[in-house]
Amino acid sequence: MKKIEAVIKPFKLEEVKDALSDVGIEGMTVVEVKGFGRQKGHTEIYRGSEYTVDFLPKIKLEIVLADGQVEAAIAAILKAAKTGKIGDGKIFVSNVEQSIRIRTEEKGEQAV
Repeated sequence: MKKIEAVIKPFKLEEVKDALSDVGIEGMTVVEVKGFGRQKGHTEIYRGSEYTVDFLPKIKLEIVLADGQVEAAIAAILKAAKTGKIGDGKIFVSNVEQSIRIRTEEKGEQAV
């Protein structure tokens, strides 16, 4: 099993969710986060004063799935989340040792 963590722009969430659904991936955890990468934020003017916005709002998706679904999920996220502009986000893939469904105590891929 693998865990995909994708950090995307907030307005792309619905497109990414729909793209993942189209490839058969239904379950995910969504968290509102703030962060910055190479762009280091930006400056804005509020009531005549300029200030720096260091942390930009992002959405973090966490998806645990079977090894066979990983490439399709990555392709779906890339296609749906890409704008071609700086700050589109990142995708991280890591191994998952174990998963357990609390309600039924199923383990492994059956619990996902």
